[in-house]
Amino acid sequence: MITNQVLLLLMLSILWPTIALPFAPGNIGNLFGMPESDGKILQRSKRGWMWNQFFLLEEYTGNDHQYVGKLHSNMDKGDGNVKYILTGDGAGTLFLIDEKSGDIHATKRLDREEKAMYTLHAKVLDRNTNAELEPDTEFNIKIHDINDNAPKFAKEIYFASVPEMSEVGTSVATVTATDADDQTYGNSAKLVYSILQGQPYFSVDSENGTIKTALPGMDREVKENYQVVIQAKDMAGQMGGLSGTTTVSITLSDVNDSPPRFANHSFRVTAVESTVIGAAIGRIKADDPDVGRNAEMEYTIVGGHDIFNIITDQITQEGVIIIKKPLDYETKRDYEFRVEVKNTYLDARFIHGLQFKDYATVKVTVEDVDEPPVFTRNPYIIEVHEDTAAGSFVGVVSARDPDADNKPVKYSIDRHTDLERLFNIDSVNGTITTLKALDRETSKWHNISVVATEINNPRQTTRVPVFIKVLDVNDNAPEFAMSYDTFVCENVKAGQLIQTISAVDTDEPLVGHKFVFSISPTNPNFTIDDREDNTANILTRRGGFSRREMSMYLLPVVISDNDYPIQSSTSTLIVRVCACDSRGNMQSCNPEVLPFSDGLTTGALVAILLCVIILLMIVVLFAALRRQRKKEPLIISKEDVRDNVVSYNDEGGGEEDTQAFDIGTLRNPETHTHTHTHTHTLKQKSLLSTCGC
Repeated sequence: MITNQVLLLLMLSILWPTIALPFAPGNIGNLFGMPESDGKILQRSKRGWMWNQFFLLEEYTGNDHQYVGKLHSNMDKGDGNVKYILTGDGAGTLFLIDEKSGDIHATKRLDREEKAMYTLHAKVLDRNTNAELEPDTEFNIKIHDINDNAPKFAKEIYFASVPEMSEVGTSVATVTATDADDQTYGNSAKLVYSILQGQPYFSVDSENGTIKTALPGMDREVKENYQVVIQAKDMAGQMGGLSGTTTVSITLSDVNDSPPRFANHSFRVTAVESTVIGAAIGRIKADDPDVGRNAEMEYTIVGGHDIFNIITDQITQEGVIIIKKPLDYETKRDYEFRVEVKNTYLDARFIHGLQFKDYATVKVTVEDVDEPPVFTRNPYIIEVHEDTAAGSFVGVVSARDPDADNKPVKYSIDRHTDLERLFNIDSVNGTITTLKALDRETSKWHNISVVATEINNPRQTTRVPVFIKVLDVNDNAPEFAMSYDTFVCENVKAGQLIQTISAVDTDEPLVGHKFVFSISPTNPNFTIDDREDNTANILTRRGGFSRREMSMYLLPVVISDNDYPIQSSTSTLIVRVCACDSRGNMQSCNPEVLPFSDGLTTGALVAILLCVIILLMIVVLFAALRRQRKKEPLIISKEDVRDNVVSYNDEGGGEEDTQAFDIGTLRNPETHTHTHTHTHTLKQKSLLSTCGC
């Protein structure tokens, strides 16, 4: 439907060319009675256009082209020689111009929200010569707005919150709509806000869309969520205007306006006596309609308690009762205490007139369980002397059944802790004895585990560590602390210190070690000086030691302790005799090579050595000749008439220079070998006699 304003604007746009034509620049002279130009073309610097801006209503719904306006130049005499040309935004498509009349029409329906103004250029040409009669000029076609767009909100639904119990007029949220129509023209985009749903709880500012609380004392615990529908209407809210709506989901946020309360002011809890320390035995719960931080609670036992404590579960906001000390059914079976609950955070606006705490009574009943035996001590520390005979008493352990029945128990040793089987225990009375003799020097402590078991229920067992300390007995003699390398110089004087000795003892007397050192008082070579600090000095009793006489002395030293019973041992100190310089520094401890007798000189020793060498050479030569003769061919023929073979060692030798060999010897080598060997033996003896060997 076209409103009266639209019809008025449409009539003005149609009639305006007729009204304004007499006021066109080209007709100004006629209006004031000025003479015409008598058909002559006057040269003027001003242009002859009617105006520089046209107005056109948007959303034209007619069937014909919409008339925009008319261009006219005073150069146009109406004879058809003038041609109008249109260029610019939409020229030739959206806007068409009649070349002869200058009438402009719009070919399509235009939308101001798409484009509010078009800029075009107009020319006037001579139709015959195409010469410009007027310079190019610019004008605008502005699209007039009509109310064709409804207000729109950015979201279909908004979310907001406001604290419960807020005062009337508290701002909740602001929602605004936009209208695509012209803000500067008419009331098409002037919006008015109203509330369609949500009263009487909320109201809205009609100008800016601000939502406010309208009802006092809104309680979240009664109603938490509200759906408010807001309408925005253009045309300043008048009839015929367009509108848009949105929904605002408003949540009342919590404030601490509700104290915690116990629904039941008496609780009963059951706990077994075997509950370990720190374990929970039950939970209690107070109700608080608030949420989040405002519902956080703290539980405490009024006046405290020795056996129990209560803490708050931060997730469930429950009070958790825990054990501080062991429970004992046989000692006490019932407990009662009072618990207080209160909010952790308080709101000063609501604490007046309300007590933000509550109280409840808790009763705890202890139940009996079959408990394992309990030792009187844990652990046991027992002392026993070493070298105690097998079967000797060590100590006693004792355990009892803590239950009311007080069942009998039996004892045993965990053999994994006594692999050497050194101890035994009486299964009835818990007496520990030795199975073997103990040696403190082997092990000072023995750690065993004793197990107590209920006879009627073998699953109920208890272990206890027993530490057995082996006490020392003086059963080891002292001995040298180390192996000593002692020497004495040949040129030493009497009373010279040659060694300081000390001792060690594997025993540990209570008052400390005290060693006594001694040697035989009749020793002619050495003496000892006990320094009475568990060390002693070995001194020479005389001077002038000689390696030729004695290269080494064995000195027995007796070491005794002062404990009871006294233990002593004899350790041997080896003293070497050495050659030393004038300062007493050792040079050599090897004994010298001495002659065998006074009549045997060095020359005799050399002669003996030469005889031995010659004898060895003769033996080697004889062996070589013997091997060579075995290889020569022998004449064994019986027809050989030679009786003897004569060998001369010198030229022209005579009888003294010959060695005769029987031919029979050559024929019988074995006989010859025996004879020859005997001959050489005689020669060797003769040679030894000659050289004096």
